[in-house]
Amino acid sequence: MASTTLFEPVGHESLADAVVAQIEDLIASGILKQGRKLPSERDLADMLHVSRPKLREALQILEKRGLVSTRHGEGTFVSPLTGQAMLPALLALYGRHEQTFFDYLEYRREQEGFAARLAARRATRADKERIAEILAEIERAWCEHDAEASIEADFALHAAIVDASQNATLIHMMASVYELTRQGVFYNRDFLTSIDGSGQKLLDQHLELGRAVIDGDEARAERAAFDHIDFVEQSFRLGIEQQQRETAAEKRRMVSKELRNRGGMR
Repeated sequence: MASTTLFEPVGHESLADAVVAQIEDLIASGILKQGRKLPSERDLADMLHVSRPKLREALQILEKRGLVSTRHGEGTFVSPLTGQAMLPALLALYGRHEQTFFDYLEYRREQEGFAARLAARRATRADKERIAEILAEIERAWCEHDAEASIEADFALHAAIVDASQNATLIHMMASVYELTRQGVFYNRDFLTSIDGSGQKLLDQHLELGRAVIDGDEARAERAAFDHIDFVEQSFRLGIEQQQRETAAEKRRMVSKELRNRGGMR
């Protein structure tokens, strides 16, 4: 029978090592992600069925290994694990070079297609329930025109699908990529919605992606992931082209106005 608690009671042999091993497994598998706060010392000791001195010993080992950090008065947190995907200098460089944005989308397209295919194959009942709950939130946010909730549900869906892939490396690497997207480093989601009009296209794409994973249809899930990123790429290419046309038109208008003014001075 599957466990219904995050932490499992440990045996009596090498208690501290057993606690360390369990928390390391949760971190390695991506269940405990960077920044996640652990339960209080008292609660965690109760969950693990160990004494608080043994728990402190285990946490000290984890802290020495760089896996957790203790903040005075706040608690114990999972340490940053993947670091910054890109340093500020590289991000600034990306901002000055248009093609790098499309390289980023190309990378996301392949990784998300891979994640969707794995998720459709490997998702557990709990994974599917989580994805279904997020899809319901996406629909609710769209119907109520709740832009902030829509953005959060968007990120949650992509993360949930990656988690359902059960691939620890993919989970950790994509968490770093999604953080860049969340910060608006590469693009603003509002821009996509403005191109889409009502946001109906984005809604339909997310629903199709999530439902394909829930249905266990690998090819359909991969296709839905590809279609979503292709839409993002096409939308931004069209947006850039429109901006270029508007800039050129404004310059022509300025030149024409200047010529008219000169003619009037004669």
